Amino acid sequence: MKAVILLSGGLDSSTILYKAKADGCECHAISFDYQQRHRRELQSALSVAQKVAIAKHQIINFDLRQWGGSALTDDAIDLPQERSQGEMSQNIPVTYVPARNTIFLSFALGLAEAIAAERVYIGVNALDYSGYPDCRPDYIQAMQEVFRLGTKQGREGKPINIVAPLINLKKTEIIQLGNQLGVPWELTWSCYAGEDVACGVCDSCRLRLAAFAELGLVDPVEYAF
Repeated sequence: MKAVILLSGGLDSSTILYKAKADGCECHAISFDYQQRHRRELQSALSVAQKVAIAKHQIINFDLRQWGGSALTDDAIDLPQERSQGEMSQNIPVTYVPARNTIFLSFALGLAEAIAAERVYIGVNALDYSGYPDCRPDYIQAMQEVFRLGTKQGREGKPINIVAPLINLKKTEIIQLGNQLGVPWELTWSCYAGEDVACGVCDSCRLRLAAFAELGLVDPVEYAF
């Protein structure tokens, strides 16, 4: 079974890559250089893909800084720092990139149909305190219908399925799953700050650190503090 995996190099996407391998899939990973603030994640995507020995890994290049609208694509917008989980959950944060997962899934769908893949794996999670609109179950359900209606495979009764195994898991549960699968956490990258060492204070770092701590584990990634 062929599968396309959206691989950012982060904790969630690395887990789904290993999950796809465990599911017996021939894995074709794609990562995106969209001129994001945290392009450092692409190094991790390359390292994780090499570690797990997949069929192919591609990096797709385009520039979302032309539009901005997010702290990840516009340096004039400050990254939220040192926020509590309660503060993170109040509103959709400025780190939300407009329509990012729709753009990513469109690329994944094109590749999947071109190589006759049956699945597209995406590491969205609805329980993260970020509350991104394109990480929620109703969004994935709607995109599944797009996959069915917008492709030759779908119209011929063989739709490409979106697989989102993490969507209803807590971050601690994702780490536990990754431990079972053997995900090399030391190779992954979650920080939004765009430096060579993880900041430890952005929302993504804080969520990750809190989950490892809750499990009584040490995150092997180096942090600035």
